[in-house]
Amino acid sequence: MTQQVPSTEPQLEAVRNFRDVGGLPTVDGRRVRRGVLFRSGHLAHATAADAVFLSSLGLHTVFDFRNAADQRLEGPDIELPGVRNVNLPLTDPAHGAEFWTMIREGDLDQLRTLLADGRAANRMVESYRTIVLERTAEHSRVLHALTEDSVPALMHCAAGKDRAGISVAVTLLALGVEREAILADYLESNAKHRRYQVRRSSKAPSAHSPEVMELISPLFDARAEYLTTAFDTIEATWGGVDGYLEQGLKLTPELRDRLRQRMLD
Repeated sequence: MTQQVPSTEPQLEAVRNFRDVGGLPTVDGRRVRRGVLFRSGHLAHATAADAVFLSSLGLHTVFDFRNAADQRLEGPDIELPGVRNVNLPLTDPAHGAEFWTMIREGDLDQLRTLLADGRAANRMVESYRTIVLERTAEHSRVLHALTEDSVPALMHCAAGKDRAGISVAVTLLALGVEREAILADYLESNAKHRRYQVRRSSKAPSAHSPEVMELISPLFDARAEYLTTAFDTIEATWGGVDGYLEQGLKLTPELRDRLRQRMLD
C-alpha cells in the first residue's frame, strides 16, 4: 500500500527545497512510490518543528553530499532519532574554496573577471560532468544502500540543487523514470521559496546590486543544460544508462529489479 505523506512545504521553517519525488512516471507506466525518496537543502538549521515533521516521515537514511568545508560553514545536520546519517562528499573540500570565497567577498570587478561572458555557467557544466565521471563509487554506494535497506531516504547537499540533484537524477534513472520527468523535478529548485539564500559578506549596497546578482545567478540556478550535461556524459562514457549502471555503478540487472520493486508502485 502506498504510504500517505503529509503536506510538506508549509511545515518546514528552516529547510529549503524539500520535496517528495514520489509520483514521477517511469517509461514502462509505473510511478515512484510516495514516501520513499525525498530531497532537500541541508538540515543544519532545522527548527524543532522541522525535526518533528522530518521524524514523521519514517526516514531510514539521510544522505548528506556536502563536504567538510560546507559543514564548517553551515553546521552539521540535526540528528533525527533512529535515522542513519551517511556523509558522502561529492566535491573535495579544497576544490573551489578560493572561488567560493570570492563569490561571498569579491567586489564587482573581481566578479566580472571570474564569472562574466559565460564563465559562471561553464563552471557549473564542468562540475556536473566531473561529478558523473569521478564519483561513481559514491553513487554506487547510494544505489546499493537503497536496494538493501535505506528507504525511506532523504538526499541533500547545501542547496539541494546540484550534488543532490545529480544523485536524485541517478536514482531516478535507475528506476526507469522518464527523462523529461527527471528534468522537470530538477528545475523545481528554481522556485523562489526553494532557492539557496546567497551569502555575501560585504554590507555595501553594491554587494547585492542587479549586476552582481546577474553575475552569480548561474551558480545558484537549476538550468536544463547542467543536468543535460550529466545525461550526455553518461551517454558518451558508458553508451547509455544501462552501461552506466552496470559498468560504472556495479548495479546488476537483478539489483536494479530489486530497487524498482522497493521504490515503485
